[in-house]
Amino acid sequence: MHKDVKNRTPILSMRNVSVNFPVKGGLPFIKKGVIQAVSDVSLTIKRGETFGIVGESGCGKTTLGNAMIGMVRPTSGEVIFNGKNLYALSREEFKTTRRAMQMIFQDPFSSLNPRFNVYQIISEPMFIRGEDDDETMKERVVELLELVGLSADDLYRYPSDFSGGQRQRLGIARSIILNPSFLVCDEPVSALDVSIHAQILNLLNTIQQQMKLTYVFISHNLAVVKNMCDSMAVMYLGKIMESGSSERIFKNPLHPYTQALLSVVLDTVVGKERELVVLKGDIPSPINPPSGCRFWQRCPQAMQGCKTIPPESIEIEEDHFVACHLVNGFPDVELPSNYDQLVAEKPTRTHSMH
Repeated sequence: MHKDVKNRTPILSMRNVSVNFPVKGGLPFIKKGVIQAVSDVSLTIKRGETFGIVGESGCGKTTLGNAMIGMVRPTSGEVIFNGKNLYALSREEFKTTRRAMQMIFQDPFSSLNPRFNVYQIISEPMFIRGEDDDETMKERVVELLELVGLSADDLYRYPSDFSGGQRQRLGIARSIILNPSFLVCDEPVSALDVSIHAQILNLLNTIQQQMKLTYVFISHNLAVVKNMCDSMAVMYLGKIMESGSSERIFKNPLHPYTQALLSVVLDTVVGKERELVVLKGDIPSPINPPSGCRFWQRCPQAMQGCKTIPPESIEIEEDHFVACHLVNGFPDVELPSNYDQLVAEKPTRTHSMH
């Protein structure tokens, strides 16, 4: 069940954030180009909500999550956390603020040091932050082990002794040991067996309720996002195509890219017909992205103006933003001959999961 977050205050805002990575040539001082991983992204995450970020592999989801918590410095733009510009803080202020922001990594196998035992893995954030009382740290580690479904008997075992699901539980325990208020979950179940997805997701829900956490949930699994997230953003090639209330987006997807993503989600309603949207072509290179709308080369409804004029994100209905010329109806864009028919069909294009 989704939470009522309409009147809650923002905990994090991103304003025109871009993240570029240089591409080097054969010699280290020669730069061949720039990867535009995130391009001019603005969004707001409210306190206590679960905010989903979805899109195809390589669209910039993880880079955006890293920029939120200071793991990747934006090339431009601002990240405001609890009213403070994260990248304008002094080193000491940044370290203090950063304690409240943590991440659960995608791969529970490579994110744990195989030479550390469970006690060392989970207590390491406390040790780095200056805690040196072994007894205090041990009590805290045991408390968290029990919270994530493990026990004190596991304290001196090593990662190789655990299954994938158990390792992810260790990663979750490590991420919350400093009592954060903001947690980025980077595809926390994608590397795990399907049979234990529900266990980890239920655990995350339980921890969120007990610790009053705000989640950013990065995933390519739209069925999970539908059940977990209060708000969401749909990304494509570093840009946000559609954002707002997840309930509104799933009920009435307006951007052609969102419609294509949702058309392939497995429907639990037997016998219900739906239109499958197949996108042709490959995702363009982030080194040389298309001008205008990033999606126009693969969009089945692309217009001439989409090739040159970048669409703005406009609120179509309450808490539902779309960056699409066809939906927004810009007068300075050349419209297709069947524009009126396409617009007339929009209200009936409700996703088949509802």
